[in-house]
Amino acid sequence: MKNNQFAIRPTDLDTQIQELQNLHFLTSNNEMMDKPIDLFTDFLRLSFLKAKSKAAFEQKLSTYMATQNQDLLEYITSNKEISIQAFYNTALQLLRFNPDVDFSFEDPLSAMKKIQLKIVDHKTNFMGLNELKSAWYWLLATHNKDGQTFIDSLAADGYFVPFYGEIGSPLLFNGKSMPVFNPHKLIREVVYVESSQDTDEDGKLDLLKAEILRPAETENGLKVPTIYTASPYNQGTNDETGDKLMHNVNVPLKHKEPNNLEYKDIEYKQIPKKLPDPRTVNGQVEVAEESFAREQSYTLNDYFLARGFAVVYAAGIGTKDSDGVRTTGDPEETTSTVSIIEWLAGNRHAFTNKVDNIQIRAWWSNKLVAMTGRSYLGTLATAAATSGVEGLKTIISEAAISSWYDYYRDGGLVIAPGGFPGEDADVLAEETFSRRLQPGDFNKIKPMWNKKLKEITEDQDRNTGDYNTFWDARNYHKNFKNIKADVLMVHGLNDWNVKPRNVERLWNGIRHNDVMQKIILHQGQHIYINAFRSIDYTDIINLWLTHELLGVDNQAESIIPDVIIQDNVKTETWNSYSDWSNDNNPKIEYHLSKDKLITDEVTNDKLTFNDQLSDELFHRYVNHNDEWQKDLVDISSDKLADHRLLFTTNNIEENVIDGKTIINLKVASNHNIGMLSFQLIDYGEAKRFKASPTLLAHNGLAETYDWREDDLREFTYGPKTNYKMITKGHINLQNRDNTYKVSDLEPNTFYPISVELQPTFYRIPKGHKLGLVIYATDFGMTVRGNQDIKYSIQTGESNILIPTHKDKII
Repeated sequence: MKNNQFAIRPTDLDTQIQELQNLHFLTSNNEMMDKPIDLFTDFLRLSFLKAKSKAAFEQKLSTYMATQNQDLLEYITSNKEISIQAFYNTALQLLRFNPDVDFSFEDPLSAMKKIQLKIVDHKTNFMGLNELKSAWYWLLATHNKDGQTFIDSLAADGYFVPFYGEIGSPLLFNGKSMPVFNPHKLIREVVYVESSQDTDEDGKLDLLKAEILRPAETENGLKVPTIYTASPYNQGTNDETGDKLMHNVNVPLKHKEPNNLEYKDIEYKQIPKKLPDPRTVNGQVEVAEESFAREQSYTLNDYFLARGFAVVYAAGIGTKDSDGVRTTGDPEETTSTVSIIEWLAGNRHAFTNKVDNIQIRAWWSNKLVAMTGRSYLGTLATAAATSGVEGLKTIISEAAISSWYDYYRDGGLVIAPGGFPGEDADVLAEETFSRRLQPGDFNKIKPMWNKKLKEITEDQDRNTGDYNTFWDARNYHKNFKNIKADVLMVHGLNDWNVKPRNVERLWNGIRHNDVMQKIILHQGQHIYINAFRSIDYTDIINLWLTHELLGVDNQAESIIPDVIIQDNVKTETWNSYSDWSNDNNPKIEYHLSKDKLITDEVTNDKLTFNDQLSDELFHRYVNHNDEWQKDLVDISSDKLADHRLLFTTNNIEENVIDGKTIINLKVASNHNIGMLSFQLIDYGEAKRFKASPTLLAHNGLAETYDWREDDLREFTYGPKTNYKMITKGHINLQNRDNTYKVSDLEPNTFYPISVELQPTFYRIPKGHKLGLVIYATDFGMTVRGNQDIKYSIQTGESNILIPTHKDKII
């Protein structure tokens, strides 16, 4: 395996010694030791937490090997010095690497270098006192085979339990916060934040439930920052009623009436509303009236609860115990999300309950907030950042939507999020309207909710798929300029739920905002990566939040690379780069020629395919999307040969696609309707990553001692395959100019179109071929009308522009 650590902070010896003292590895008991072997023994004694006696400690030592011939107990009792070899043999075992598998006792340094573990600077084959202290410091900061730093693994064994209640403030090591706060003594409380909206139109400002977990030390005056996750799923979901609203996608593509719309015609403009007056405050308290037993937590947040951070969860308007109605991403939802931040920053009222208007402040808050979460949760973090709200210091935006049109639509077409054909904004609104789960409350709001849900269904406009005012209200790009918080983005390059365009537009949209921006791109789908073995993601976030929320000058801004991307060919390999998807990247132009992609001559051929399948094949693909995908791109299969165009290059030299592939075509339809879909394919027999990460150990990562766990996972190779879909895109031929302007489509008339595929970063190995598949119906995403439509393409006026990456790995 390879150890990819991007969050190790360069630290000088004086700082290392001070931090080892703070961690109680250097103590009054060992500070006078002048022999490195004695100090090394004491370090081990402090690390073997389960060995409570001298005999138990020596028994533990005897289970380790120091050299190929001596166990660690024998070595320590028979040597006066500690050799580099013996130290790193021991270190590798402490880090849970296996001899004869991961390293050899004869040459541990070779394994250290191969696994990419830090080796202390040394001048001889034996360690002096300072070299030992430095080597132990780096060992504590190093990831073990299970993807956890040695110090965090010691924490999971109880190393920091004696610190509970003694420190009273965050303890730092290597620029990161340590778990010195007892998570079993967390204060749990519920408050109701008054937002500046009345979405259920009941004549009262909406109250929003917030669940708070904070260290017990806040009761003694400690001010802490807050990690806030806005999750509409937090209070429960209505899966059954949501399923009933799913839309039928086995419907024909419809002709749209042409228009001459300009953006100003469909632009969303918020109309000021007369709001009810704020509630009259009837008193103030510092103790909440309501608690809770267990929140619907996020394991990354769990990790920070023992490290001096408070965590807040809020589901927002239209959820159980809150007021209002669901709106799926519009400005009202942003207002709801931001209201919690304003309360944490001291700029908004909250109450102990929804009845008697007794105010409670976030008196324990240091008024600095970070937002975390994936998918809808990360989306609301992005939305909140676009408000420029005071107190929001940073967002960690994972697999987040930056425009809801790019989630449910593409190129003038209704496009399903991957895996959810038939879902739309109204379905999601119903699923997250958890006020339904409380019948007494729902009875009062039912007429209002039915009205709102009908409005969403009509305004989302599944008939045309066009960009309209409804979608413009849910486009956060328009307010990127307002983002003042630093942004750390995480996204899967194979995420076809929240497609990569969402993060790419955020990445490029805030380039000139004068904020820190970082991005991590992985090879997964719609997943979290905080429990991966091969990358120190949790440490990256710890370094980031310690800097952002605790105000520690730990150089997070320069230590964490701007761009980290997981390699798609080699497992457990992550590289850092200076940028991603820059429009200035060089491009390779390919021309279309029958079944080839060529870079030299231009041929003028007319190529055709028909979208209609036999009833038998059509219905099979409706029920087996995976089989359709295989037949679509399989060069050796002729099942769809007449229903697609497939082009490949010759075998190519290794290349890296970096950004947005552009396809320019001259195309005609034999009807006044038409759509095209595109897939870029890597052809070549190879072992490729499995679609989902492999579970290495259930509950394999403890957040700290006797505290919540997470599953340890990693991407591993599957069996050899002949191809891999790299990216895709879609367009309605009537939306040739843009997604809100509809043009006529004369049958059998050729029109130029330009389509931007989803951005990516993909390494094509040497000897593989690059392929392009042009087709119409996408059985996983588009409507499926099985219409008798014939498409024609003129190759002489068509090309494909592939953006390439030329920068070296940093």
